[in-house]
Amino acid sequence: MQGLGQYQQALARLREAAALAPRDALIANALGSLLGECGEHSAALAELQRACSLAPDFAAAWFNLGKCHVLRGEVEAALVPLRHALELDPALDSARFALAEALMMHGKTAASADEYRKLLQREPRSGLAWWGLANLKAVRLADDDLLALQTLVERRDLRIEEQLGARFALAKALDDVGRDAEAFNACCAANALARPLFPWQAAAFDDWIVRVIAAFDAVPVASDDDFGREVIFIVGMPRSASTLTEQILAAHPQVEGASELGDLGAVLGVESQRRGMPFPQWVARANEADWRRLGAEYLQRTARWRAQRPRFTDKMPGNWVYSAAIARMLPGARIVHCRRDPVETCWSCFRQIFWAAHNYSYDFDDLAAYWRRCDATMRHWQQGLHGRIHQQVYEDLLADPAQRTRELLEFCGLPFDAACLAPHEAERSVRTASAAQVREPLRRDTARTNRYGALLDPLRSALARPARG
Repeated sequence: MQGLGQYQQALARLREAAALAPRDALIANALGSLLGECGEHSAALAELQRACSLAPDFAAAWFNLGKCHVLRGEVEAALVPLRHALELDPALDSARFALAEALMMHGKTAASADEYRKLLQREPRSGLAWWGLANLKAVRLADDDLLALQTLVERRDLRIEEQLGARFALAKALDDVGRDAEAFNACCAANALARPLFPWQAAAFDDWIVRVIAAFDAVPVASDDDFGREVIFIVGMPRSASTLTEQILAAHPQVEGASELGDLGAVLGVESQRRGMPFPQWVARANEADWRRLGAEYLQRTARWRAQRPRFTDKMPGNWVYSAAIARMLPGARIVHCRRDPVETCWSCFRQIFWAAHNYSYDFDDLAAYWRRCDATMRHWQQGLHGRIHQQVYEDLLADPAQRTRELLEFCGLPFDAACLAPHEAERSVRTASAAQVREPLRRDTARTNRYGALLDPLRSALARPARG
């Protein structure tokens, strides 16, 4: 709350400054950037466009405009301002990072790799550029890349985020060439470095989820109508084929793939602030009209995703914790729970830098506890929410893509469309770590854990423990 208040104070001051100096591009740029950080993306876009108009040679403003387009899901639109920023200032590395990432999201893997290579030509010690290159997934790092990374991780003069990038990239490079034991050790070292930076309180989270379940179990079951049928929520663990599931749905002519939206959590957060008590403490006090109001607020916030197509996906994986709230806010919405082999899922998470977004992912015990709680909670709600949750199992999809795709579409109330059987051909931006992978045809050889054998036994043991509560 204190941080939110400080943001609001800063916004108020910048708005006052903009009113006093409406032709000042520096102020417009600062205001637009802060609006973007606060999630007010439409207002941010307008301010940043104004800054670029006021000062056409202001490279930082063009860079921020590109970033804003990405936050709004307008990845193709971001490419022009980002490239213009680099024309104005070729040494603006932050713009080149953003351009490389946007190209990756837009499916231009080779062009993205080229931009990361340009960054590394300027600064070979950039661990973040190495990680960006490695994180393209479909790109294999060469032998000389591996040597460069092995040298880089020995340096002690890198900033912590650069160290993390280099170490996770090294683990990927070793995995690419089949040096599995070395890759495992490099991955463990990278996660050991990350874990203190992104602390996770597993017991506190578990207790909170137990309270959420109890709060909703104690109130009447949600109404059964079509309000909110526009939305298809895709939830579950990261790296559980949720991006692939969204790509299948987004290939349908009636569905817009909106990727990971923060609007559901924002709506519930504002309601908690209004009531002066945290979620789920106020659940017992909310009536049907309250839930309908919150659902309407969510639909209003996400209206632009229905400008071209009547349905859209919200693929924020952590929304599984709000499944019961979704059912009350938007009883017509559908929830797709993506599930993949737990060892494969957790090992894939362990190999990925999520920064603070998934701060349970840097330790086997924390990962396993989170997976167990997610799985148990979704099973509980699948029984209680009367057909509103569909379990999409990755391995089943690989075994019979046509049948599982038909079942998914039927659950979502969508007529069959053959385009959904070729999700890699869907033309859209993908703003997740799986962006390059989902543009390839389905493969049945994606399992990786067998290569690591007994090295992953600690993870297997942690996953075998029962969930609490």
